[in-house]
Parts: sequence; structure tokens; C-alpha cells
Amino acid sequence: IVEFKISNPGVVGKSIRDVAAYSHHHFVISRLWRAGQVSIPTSDSTLESGDLVLVITSPDDVQALELLFGERVQKDWNTHDIDWNALDSQLISRSIIVTRPEINGRKLSSLRLRNLYGINISRVHRSGVQLLATPDLTLQLGDSLTVVGEAQAIEGVEKILGNAVKQLDEPNLIPVFIGLLLGLLLGSIPFAVPGISLPVKLGLAGGPIILGILIGTFGPRIHIVTYTTLSANLMLRALGLSLYLACLGLEAGAHFVETIMRPEGMLWIGLGFLLTFVPIVIVAALSLRFFKLDFGQVAGIMCGSMANPMALNYANDSIPGDHPAVAYATVYPVCMFLRVIIIQILIMCLI
Repeated sequence: IVEFKISNPGVVGKSIRDVAAYSHHHFVISRLWRAGQVSIPTSDSTLESGDLVLVITSPDDVQALELLFGERVQKDWNTHDIDWNALDSQLISRSIIVTRPEINGRKLSSLRLRNLYGINISRVHRSGVQLLATPDLTLQLGDSLTVVGEAQAIEGVEKILGNAVKQLDEPNLIPVFIGLLLGLLLGSIPFAVPGISLPVKLGLAGGPIILGILIGTFGPRIHIVTYTTLSANLMLRALGLSLYLACLGLEAGAHFVETIMRPEGMLWIGLGFLLTFVPIVIVAALSLRFFKLDFGQVAGIMCGSMANPMALNYANDSIPGDHPAVAYATVYPVCMFLRVIIIQILIMCLI
């Protein structure tokens, strides 16, 4: 959350819609101060020289938006002790949760809430991740929307979105288990790879991951409710992690002592250390130095590439923000898919 003063002649007299169309950076203007009066700007509102705008955007876009608007006001709006409802007398800020199934899968722009009620939606909180409330954002059941506007207008928005928290007590586990069954079925289907004589399979890991990505992407668009309560979400995570560790221990621990006591045992351990440690250190160094990723993103990438949810839990507890979780969710499916496919191809080529 950052405040800018309009001093760039290139945007003076332009509507917010035109300014957003000319810029490839994503942002939402939450409030506009003009001559001491605060208002909720719409897409048709024009920017005038000297206007103060409160903008919600990603940290990486702040410097570019400073060049766009003209001047950044040096005030920290991201502290937790700001009383937003006392900031201006006629406007209040409230979190509204999407609980009506009809809203699931609808784009934010299709609701036309800003034009109908004169309110502004600045942020969307989904599963622990803050999303920018852009017009093309697809809403899902359980999303928490930060709404700014007059009290009467916000009451009207509540009726449209629902905001009935008790309706979210249903964990909706049926789509989860249907997705697992279909994912296992998908993982058992062989498919041909050019140049390989035998077909390969996604397996028990790859199938559910691919289907989960498909359901997460297209499920809300066809109004499939994929929301689960926090307790059910944590239960599924803990159950999956327990099964993962149990199976890993049974497979790796059966002949572990016997293996390391053999003459070539330390050689296998050394090779395993090199294969797991050296590539990760190289990727981390390149990400930090050349790609300018922050430490949280690098930690998530490392955990995802190693399929290590235990390390991710430690990173989430140690690093503020949601960068580790987002980076992990981005990298993990690709690495797991490649791991399943590449191992089968190597076996077929070498045997």
C-alpha cells in the first residue's frame, strides 16, 4: 500500500481506465484525495495535478508506478496499527467473505460492484495469499475481499457476496476425493513418448498433481466448489505428510545400515550428497544474484525442487510473507512431473 502525488503531466487529465490500459503494471487505486476531500475513484475518474492516490500493488511495481504518477509520498501505509475506519469519516473498510455459490467462478468485473455501489475492492485474501483485486480476477468461495466505501453501500455488497461465515463450515471434501480418484486413474493411463518404445505413466504422484492443477484452474469457471475449511485443509496436509514420511522411511530404511556398512556405501552417500546439494546451491546463487529473487522465493524454489514440505513449513514459519509458499506451489508440480517421467525414460534407455 503506497501513496502517490499526481505530478506527471502525462497522466493529468487522463481517466484511471486509460492510465491502467497504457501501463502493463497491475494496481488498484483505493482512495483519492482532492482539495482535502476523500472519494472512491471509479475507472472513469480523471486524475488532476496535485491529487493524492492510495494505491495497492506488488512491491516490485512501486518504483515503476512512481515514474507513472510522478511523486511518492513518504508515508508507511503497511503498518498494522492504522485505523482505516478512522482515516476518513464517511468511508469504512471491511472484509467481506464470498459465501454464495453463485459467485464462485465469476470475474470481479462482471459483478460491477464499483459502478453499482460506489465501493472499491483493493485486495483479495485466498488460502493465506494476498491477491490484487484486478477486474479479471476470478472469485472463489471462501475469498475474503477488502472493501472500502460508505456503510450503506458495503451492506449492499454483503448481500451480493454472502458474508455468511457459517456457510463455510462445510468442508466440501467430496470434490477433493473425486479429484484424488480421477488423479489416480489419470496416473495409471500409459501414454507414448516419441523415441521411446514403451509407454510411460504419470504414476501415483504425477496424476493427482496434474488433475489438481486442472481442477484448481478450471473448477471455479464451471462452478465446482473446491473450498475446504482451514481445519480440513490442515488435516489433509498432515495426513499426506505423514503418509509421505512413512512410505519414505519404509522404502529407504529397510536396508540403510546394511548399505552404508558396505565398502561402496560411503560412495553412494557422497554421490547422493553431490546430486542433491550442488545443483540446489548453484540454482540458489543464480536466483539471488542474476534473477534478483528475494530469499523467500529462493527458499520456496529450493523446497519445491526437492519436494520437501518439511523444509517449506520451516521457511513459512521463519520468513514473513507468502513468497515461500507461492514459489513452492509454482515449482513443485513441474519438478514432480519431470521426476516421474525422466526416471522412467532413463530406466527404459539404460536397460
